[in-house]
Amino acid sequence: MKNKETAPVIKKVKSILVSQPEPTSEKSPYFNLSKKLKVKVDFRPFIHVEGATVKEVRRQKINLSDYDSVIFTSRTAIDHYFRIAEEMRYNIPNTNRYFCTSEAIAKYLVKYIVYRKRRIFFGDGTIKGLRDIIKKYPDGKFLLPSSDKLKPQVPEMLNELGVQWKSGMFFKTVISDLSDLADVYYDILVFFSPSGIESLFHNFPDFKQNDTRIAVFGKNTYQAAIDRNLRVDIRVPSPENRSMTQALENYIKIANKRQR
Repeated sequence: MKNKETAPVIKKVKSILVSQPEPTSEKSPYFNLSKKLKVKVDFRPFIHVEGATVKEVRRQKINLSDYDSVIFTSRTAIDHYFRIAEEMRYNIPNTNRYFCTSEAIAKYLVKYIVYRKRRIFFGDGTIKGLRDIIKKYPDGKFLLPSSDKLKPQVPEMLNELGVQWKSGMFFKTVISDLSDLADVYYDILVFFSPSGIESLFHNFPDFKQNDTRIAVFGKNTYQAAIDRNLRVDIRVPSPENRSMTQALENYIKIANKRQR
């Protein structure tokens, strides 16, 4: 039986828990939101990333020297590819090619290598954009460093192109221990991934939503919440709200005005 969407609850907001690390910049829109609307905003990552060990990578029968082309879909993948290379004492050739889903990810490579456009290629942030640049190198031997939760879109695209490639689990998403929050209540819980929803129920199997508002970003996060029979009160993106902070502000203005 398909879970049904229920109407959101509109009730006064005093506190928000964002399931991410606290922003390092004082200019974060979350801090502005807290100050502007006089609500408490806390941050706590519900999940965290742990790097795979060299032994775990070798167990996947991955030899870095077998690949002259590396595909990066995130900055985290870049960090752990170069970490593993260093721990393996592998001297990465200057002739390696790097294919990134976006320019922002490509520019992150300057942390590890001299940025030369002749070896670094990037798409427009879409799978199609990545496909268009990879298909120009049909003879490349591609490595896709990823997490343990590899989404199917990139593998499907690589298979369609018929290139030689292999994915490797270089890091994994791990559920954080939230036991210290057992007796702490927040009016709104904010989620950005299905893993965050999974972490909520892993830590609190008997979680009852009641008046707690749930805010989600993205279709997959929304579906994960619905599958867990949660009532989604704030959904982003939407025609009215492109960002989570904008959605929270608009909701709080309405909810707190009603409760005066």
